Amino acid sequence: MLNDLIAFDQRLMLALNGSDSLYMDGFMRIFTSTWVWIPLAFVVLLVVFKNNKLRQFFILLLMVALTVFICDRVSSGVIKPLCCRLRPCQDPALLDKIDIVNGARSGLYGFFSSHAANCFGLFMFFTLLIRHSGFTITMLVWASINAISRIYLGVHYPGDVLCGALFGMAVGALMYLIYRLLTRKLRYTTQKVTDFYTVSGYLKEDILSIRLTMYLTYLFIIFFAFIYVSRSFL
Repeated sequence: MLNDLIAFDQRLMLALNGSDSLYMDGFMRIFTSTWVWIPLAFVVLLVVFKNNKLRQFFILLLMVALTVFICDRVSSGVIKPLCCRLRPCQDPALLDKIDIVNGARSGLYGFFSSHAANCFGLFMFFTLLIRHSGFTITMLVWASINAISRIYLGVHYPGDVLCGALFGMAVGALMYLIYRLLTRKLRYTTQKVTDFYTVSGYLKEDILSIRLTMYLTYLFIIFFAFIYVSRSFL
């Protein structure tokens, strides 16, 4: 049974990995980078600060930091050394079959993906925190493309990404529950004009600013990927 799952995972990996498009290589390479999302992180922190009391804000920061720390440390510090599953880009049996974009190989072991765990952990935490359908869809698309990019770049199997995403969502949900326990006095908004607020009390115009920042980042990545292509021909 396990061998069948591994074989299926490898076939799916070969189907989803890479392409003949230099542009998509650049797009995925940039999308999965941390630096490109710094403006979004700043806007999110600003919105959280604006819509919460100071004590709640610092507790939120702690929970977000713990979400990322637990996802990363459990994946990289515990599961990967324990399972010792080679990344596709490190597996001698697949080296001549997969596309490795720009020589990116990352570490030796890949199960499970800390990148996917981090992204889906943040997705789950902020989805439960803000409770706005448009924001949820936006975050889900962001986390999903980040996860798929790891397969495309050849650094993770689909199974690595799926397990990482499930673990991340579990951690994100747990950190949100702890946040609620630590802020028992926190109440959902009682604003009379509820059309201006999410059910958890966040101004919808502030949520829109997060979404707009993400869309602008997408546009930046789309544009910058052309530069990646032009440099490849130099």
